[in-house]
Amino acid sequence: MNAPGTMAVLVGALLAASPAARAQAPATPPAPPAAALGNGVPAPAGPWTLQSAVDYALKNNLTVRQSELTAQQQEAAQRLNRAALLPTAGLSGSQGFNFGTNRDPFTNQFQQLNVRSNNFSATAQATLFSGFQLRNTVKQGVLDAQAARIDIDKARNDLSLNVASSFLQLLLAQELIRASEARLGSVQEQVTRSEKLLKAGAVAEGNLLDSRAQLASEERTLVTAQNQRDLAQLALVQNLNLDPASAGRFEVVVPVLPDPSQYGATTANVLDPNATFELARQRLPEIKAADLRVQSARRGIDIARGAYYPRLTVAGGVQTGFSSVRTQSVVSSSGFSTTPIFQPNPSSPTGFSETSFVVLQPKFDRLDYKFLDQLADNQGEFVQLSLNIPILNGLQTRVGVQRSQINLQQNELRAEQVTLQLRQTIQQSFADALAAQRRYEASSRQVDALTLAFRNAEIRFNNGLLNGTDFNIARNNLTAAESDMIQAKYEFVFRRKVLEFYEGKSLTL
Repeated sequence: MNAPGTMAVLVGALLAASPAARAQAPATPPAPPAAALGNGVPAPAGPWTLQSAVDYALKNNLTVRQSELTAQQQEAAQRLNRAALLPTAGLSGSQGFNFGTNRDPFTNQFQQLNVRSNNFSATAQATLFSGFQLRNTVKQGVLDAQAARIDIDKARNDLSLNVASSFLQLLLAQELIRASEARLGSVQEQVTRSEKLLKAGAVAEGNLLDSRAQLASEERTLVTAQNQRDLAQLALVQNLNLDPASAGRFEVVVPVLPDPSQYGATTANVLDPNATFELARQRLPEIKAADLRVQSARRGIDIARGAYYPRLTVAGGVQTGFSSVRTQSVVSSSGFSTTPIFQPNPSSPTGFSETSFVVLQPKFDRLDYKFLDQLADNQGEFVQLSLNIPILNGLQTRVGVQRSQINLQQNELRAEQVTLQLRQTIQQSFADALAAQRRYEASSRQVDALTLAFRNAEIRFNNGLLNGTDFNIARNNLTAAESDMIQAKYEFVFRRKVLEFYEGKSLTL
């Protein structure tokens, strides 16, 4: 959920708390946030301010913690990309047992023996050139890791706005309760007065019945306001990742909110939506993250194009082995053996005659070939250069480049959409703040006029000059005007806080 989209949802939630919405829609609790799925954290003692609620939520909300883990995972992937630039090396060893007629791996002779053999090797390989794919993958990973880290700030901003919305909803519900309780007390006094006037014969019984009906209506309005208070309190507790059982003990500090009429025309003169947009575009994390992902998509094109280039690798290794049937020939200590030398002799029956010369040959003994000696004598080394030139691979490289180009266009559109949505949200918040300020001023004048009209109607009603229906109409008109004035006040405060938040100011009341 991006921050501009969050604005519309939060303001819609504030508007849903109006008396008209409460009269038309049943009271249903909001969907629990992701934080509500975790274990509740005991609430600290004492009332909460908006700043303390925001700070506590940023430390304990599960959505923010999930964003932090996602960033850590992306950073781990970046470390793997860097490690891919390093050569690879490894050791391997094997041991085998052969039975029956087998070929000696070192003498290549077939023998009817049981043979135990060992092979050991150490190899290493390095990529010398791969179309700069490895290098571009590292650069792309850096951009992705930065975007993931910035997403944490975005999650924190979204959570801060959610907490601010829930906090203001709770304050609005409490103020509506106070107004309803005041009206309920006034109606109760009116019922008591009507009972006395009826006993004295000054008013008709219908006036008393109308007053009692109005009392029941005010009691219902109070219950509805209390339900809205409880739901707003629960939503705030869930945003803070607190135990829902502590919602009944949850208290907030009621700040003194500024009167929108005190600003006069400063909302239009001081708050410039274009200047606010420029400040927000420079500092909001979703704008930075979108730009980083556009750069990452450009690196993705370079990576895909790297598959067109040849790939050059170098490899080398050392290997040795052991065979249990291999023996070692050594000169025997028992002396030499003599072999006579023959010369051709046609008169001899065999065609050869023995001479007086002999050949002395040393005698050899067959000894076991020791394990370590074989490993030292059977060593072999190799170095290998490999060049792979791509010619045709089923158009996979071409299609990969095209997909990377489409991905770049998608990320550019997302970046433009985020920027456009930010501009629209700021402009809408500015227009709504100005409209709420004007509506508050108009409602304030309406309340003043209806208050005088209600007092006049009350005097006439007490003197029997006005029936109960007309009197209740005057009271309900005043009640609706007061509720609309309260709603306009909180809508103005919230919209102004949104604009200040985009300018980099803290969410405080």
